[in-house]
Amino acid sequence: MLELPKIILASASPRRAEILRTVGWPFETLPVNIDESRRDNEDAAGYVQRLAREKAEAAAPKARNQLIVAADTTVVIDDHILEKPLDENDARRMLRLLNNRWHQVLTGIAIIDAQSRTMIAYEQTEVKFAAMSDEQIDWYVASDEPMGKAGAYAIQGLGARFIEGIRGDYFNVVGLPVRLLYELVLQATASS
Repeated sequence: MLELPKIILASASPRRAEILRTVGWPFETLPVNIDESRRDNEDAAGYVQRLAREKAEAAAPKARNQLIVAADTTVVIDDHILEKPLDENDARRMLRLLNNRWHQVLTGIAIIDAQSRTMIAYEQTEVKFAAMSDEQIDWYVASDEPMGKAGAYAIQGLGARFIEGIRGDYFNVVGLPVRLLYELVLQATASS
């Protein structure tokens, strides 16, 4: 399949929309609201896949017979899930944890096809932060970019200057692993 089918993106994320525009994927956005609280003993892979599924399911009644895509991204270091920072101090705490270390970024994707079948998967990418001084951390937090971002950074923004290495899918770190999405859509459209 070379021509990409139009998808309904169950997300208000400007980053996910920008990725789809960059790769030429036709889409419409349909923002949804769900409770993103983590459940007791829920691991990162289960967490992002559950949230992606719940987002897709929330969009389904408003987009019947269409291809719905939802995603959720989180950051993990030492088995600790770093969600969006609560405030500037929380952002500093997260950046100090990531400082000069490798961590994992996981994005869950859920697709609901025109026949209401659901497919769920996730991508994992490893990212290495360079060493950051307290002054650099304070500067970055003051930029406001870390707020609203899992792990308190944006690889595609000002945070790029602190990324020393990446193993895996860059777009996954931004919030939408394009290759995994393409594979899932191929599967969904092949079976319809």
